[in-house]
Amino acid sequence: MRPKAEDHIPYFSRYIELVPENDVISALENDQDAFLSFIKSIPEAKADHAYAPGKWTIKQVINHVIDTERIFSYRALCFARGEQQTLPSFEENDYAANANLSHTDLLMLAEEFDVVRRSTIFLFKQLGEKELLNKGAMASGITNVVSLGYTICGHGKHHVNVMKERYF
Repeated sequence: MRPKAEDHIPYFSRYIELVPENDVISALENDQDAFLSFIKSIPEAKADHAYAPGKWTIKQVINHVIDTERIFSYRALCFARGEQQTLPSFEENDYAANANLSHTDLLMLAEEFDVVRRSTIFLFKQLGEKELLNKGAMASGITNVVSLGYTICGHGKHHVNVMKERYF
């Protein structure tokens, strides 16, 4: 099932629209392969490249995608389990600034992404339609679980597009 516009905050539409699949598991699995292939295609010499002063490096962008997936998967878990608390937002620039990537290379980031995505897939595989449709509150608004899965996929696709346009 695909999310409907009323299932999520409007901002998520920009990511969800990038995902062609009609099934969240297929979307997560297909995106996993595509994102891993993209990371592995990047020469290590470009890993610390930023396209302009003050912009994130390629490693920071990839790490941001991983951090965001962890946070959105946590939100999906919370909402699937019926959490009633409003979940906080996160400041992506603070996360990027505080991520020590000096001992991290692209291969390590690819491996980390793979593990995080496999965990996300296992989470979504155990959910039924009822849980996928559960809604919960974030600081930015209300969303349902399936919308978070699609947003995870589309968010990574968005950043691949940005990297292809601006970094290469």
